[in-house]
Amino acid sequence: MIPSPPPAPSGEGGAPDVVPPLTNAREAPTDARPADPADPARRRNPLGGHVPVAGGLARTGLAYARRMGAETVQVFVANPRGWATPTGDPAQDEEFRAGCAAEGLSVFVHAPYLINPASHDATTGERSVVSLRHSLRRAADIGAPGVVVHTGSATGGRDRETGLAAVRERLLPLLEEEPGGPDGPMLLLEPTAGQGASVCSLVEDLGPYLAALDHHPRVGVCLDTCHVFAAGHDLDRPGGAGRLLTALEEAVGPGRLRLIHANDSAAPRGSRRDRHARIGRGHIGDTAFAELLAHPATEGVPLVIETPGGPEGHAGDVARLREMRAGRTPPPVPREEHPPRRAGGRGTGSRPTGGGRG
Repeated sequence: MIPSPPPAPSGEGGAPDVVPPLTNAREAPTDARPADPADPARRRNPLGGHVPVAGGLARTGLAYARRMGAETVQVFVANPRGWATPTGDPAQDEEFRAGCAAEGLSVFVHAPYLINPASHDATTGERSVVSLRHSLRRAADIGAPGVVVHTGSATGGRDRETGLAAVRERLLPLLEEEPGGPDGPMLLLEPTAGQGASVCSLVEDLGPYLAALDHHPRVGVCLDTCHVFAAGHDLDRPGGAGRLLTALEEAVGPGRLRLIHANDSAAPRGSRRDRHARIGRGHIGDTAFAELLAHPATEGVPLVIETPGGPEGHAGDVARLREMRAGRTPPPVPREEHPPRRAGGRGTGSRPTGGGRG
C-alpha cells in the first residue's frame, strides 16, 4: 500500500495541496483526454481514478481529474485512516458538483479504511456506523451515487457467521435510515484480498453477505481486480474475467455491480496480498481488463484506477484502458514487482491516500 499519513484530527491529509503538472510525454500521451460525454463507449464504461482532495474538492480534485483525463472520479470525504467526520465546505461542494456536471464526471466516495462492520469490538462497530453514515450523507451532498466500503473481518477469533450477524445488526438499520435521503447513494460492498479473518474476499462470499442484509435494494458491489485476484480468482488466465462476472451474478444476481476498481497486482494470484500495480504491469495483465470492458455484465459500470505512479502514471493508466475500450491493443510494458513489506512497516503499494476535507 502507498504509505499513508497519520490520522489528522480535521480529517485532512494524504495528498499534496498542489498537483504537479504532467510533464512525461511517454506516461501522459497527448490522447490522455476524456472522450466526449456523448461517446457511446464513454457512456458504457466511464474511465477515471481516485483523486486527492486535500485543499478542496473542486480546487484540488477537479484539477487532478482533468490532468488524468478522467471521465469518472472517486474521492475520500474524510481522512481514510481516522474516525473524524468533517462537515465539508459547502462552497467547495457546490463548485465540485457544478464542475462534475459541466464535464460529465460521475463521482463515487470511498469510505475510511478503519470501518469494520463485522468487528467483535463494540466501540469499533459503533464508530464504523457513524463513519459510514457520514460518508453516505457527504456523498449525497456532492451528488455521488455510491459509497464504497470494505466488507470487513470477523475479529476476536469469531467465525464468519458471527461476523455476518454483526454486519446485519449494524448495517441494516443504517440502510433503513436512508442517509442522504430516499434517493441517496447506494452502499457498494468491496471484497478484500483475503487477509486475516476477512468475511468476504471471493465473489461467492458476497452471497451470504447480501443475504445478511436481506438483499437490500440500496446495496451494490464494487469489484477490485487486485483484491479478487489476490483472493484466488484466475484473472490472469484466458476467460478469467468472464468466469469472475458469471460467479458474481450467480452470487448476488444481475445489476448489483456498480463500480470496478481497475488495478493490476504486483503479487501473484492467491497471494492474499493487496499490492496494486499499474495497468498491464502486474500479474493480471492487459487481457483481463480488455475482457472486463467488453463483457455484457459491465455495461454502464465505471472503472476507477487506484494505481501507483502519481499524476503522470495515472494519466497513462487511464489512457491505456481507453485504448482497450476502443478495441485496440496497447503496446507492452514491463512488469512491476513491489518489494515485500519490511517487518513492522507499511511497505509499498497502492491504496489512494487522497484524504481531505471533502
